Amino acid sequence: MEIATIDIAIFAIYIVFIIGLASWVSREKPGHEKDSSDYFLASKALPWWAVGGSLIASNISAEQIVGMTGAGYDVGLAISAYELIAAASLIIIAKWILPIYLRHNIYTMPQFLEERYNTNVRTVLAIFWLGIYIFVNLTSVLWLGALAMNTVADVNIVYGLIFLGILSMAYSLYGGLKAVALTDIVQVVLLVLGGIITLYVSLEAIGHQFVGESAGFGEGAAYLFEHSRDKFDLIFDEGQHGYEQLPGIWMLLGGQWIVNMAYWGFNQYIIQRALAAKSLHEAQKGICFAAYVKLFMPIIVVIPGIAAALLYPDLAKVDQAYPELLKLVPDGFRGLAFAALVAAIVSSLASMCNSISTIFTMDIYSHFKKGLNEQQLVKVGRITTLVALIIAMLTAQPLLGNFEGAFAFIQEFTGFFTPGILIIFLLGMFWKKANVNSALVAAIGSFLLSIGFKWFAGDVPFLNRMALIFLICLALSVLVTYLTGGGKDDPKAIDLSELDTTTTASFKVNAVAVFVILIGLYVAMDF
Repeated sequence: MEIATIDIAIFAIYIVFIIGLASWVSREKPGHEKDSSDYFLASKALPWWAVGGSLIASNISAEQIVGMTGAGYDVGLAISAYELIAAASLIIIAKWILPIYLRHNIYTMPQFLEERYNTNVRTVLAIFWLGIYIFVNLTSVLWLGALAMNTVADVNIVYGLIFLGILSMAYSLYGGLKAVALTDIVQVVLLVLGGIITLYVSLEAIGHQFVGESAGFGEGAAYLFEHSRDKFDLIFDEGQHGYEQLPGIWMLLGGQWIVNMAYWGFNQYIIQRALAAKSLHEAQKGICFAAYVKLFMPIIVVIPGIAAALLYPDLAKVDQAYPELLKLVPDGFRGLAFAALVAAIVSSLASMCNSISTIFTMDIYSHFKKGLNEQQLVKVGRITTLVALIIAMLTAQPLLGNFEGAFAFIQEFTGFFTPGILIIFLLGMFWKKANVNSALVAAIGSFLLSIGFKWFAGDVPFLNRMALIFLICLALSVLVTYLTGGGKDDPKAIDLSELDTTTTASFKVNAVAVFVILIGLYVAMDF
């Protein structure tokens, strides 16, 4: 796709602005040196809007923008389940999970596991998360981001990898989480604005092409809904195209909740934003903000994909839908939309790098090398960020370059561990009898059962498979707990009676509103 000079200029302005903003917010007061709390948890001073914006920016990347637009092209609005159930999951996490984290004053997920179980569980899972974050998450965002830049703007893939890596380092390496979180709100504004522009031009094009030259956005929207009604189902019937990815009502009763609860509640590079909030109530306000944005995301990401199916019914690959739609965007606005795409990629990279450095520094390096001062911890964190990005840039193409459907593979691979991770945390938080053995059974069982189901029951939809494995591993963990613990409470059990889960009136109103909107959408779109 040809990029006009004005688009290049707008994109360059974005780059200069985001690096300048990151440098400005990273400044320290005279005489104060950045310590570990500053670098890894933004001095625990993030306001609600930074928490919410950073949650969204960390989550949305090229695979969501290009991939979900492509999924909208292929299966329609039902793919929105990943966004809609995320909104409900965020409310649950804000109410019952986040107070436990903040009560224990933790930096990382492995740290919590040591406090609840033991050091071995902390170390093993810290190493596991580092491997996943570097060789799966970081490499995939880099590679798929470079591919997206190549498709949208004809940027050489190798140059794209280098550019994305350097840009994410440029504004996050020095400032840490504070720089990432406070610039993420700009990234979210760009992301939403770019999505609105793409939605508008796609519906306007439908109006011009199918209704008449004088028709516009409104007529295009009405025509799309009327002539693509099958693409607006939120719940599939068995045998309907897309059921294997989104298996009807069973998806809503099981697999989607497991994916979203594990991702939003027990994922370091996501939950770290909430841990850095000024207070519990400020974090909960930020999470409510993120929940509303998740409810809005299908409108600006999935519906343009459905529009593309009407405008370009014969695309060779569904992921071509987003680049095709960008061709409709006028010069100038195209640069803004491209900046939004890069913003989504870079904010995810920066978030992952900061969490990698946090886990390595706080859970591995400082655990085995005692007596480090605050400045040494920050230095190790910065070096870790740099090394992780270099490793990911060097390994992205060898790991993913020759793999078809890389994102789907990555989702399924990480899903091998998701049921076990969810069980370890939920039992550790809410069941006093859970012990080290129950945690190990959940982790090992989840992996082995996932391989077994994949090998012997590959036709079972992925989300249903996760739900079945979750139930089996949960039963095994409870059984092993009673066999090895004698039915006694574990000495490291959490005393929930000391936990304050009261919420403000505004949180309760917003929580109810999110669930009412969610239920209303499913009822309205399937009747």
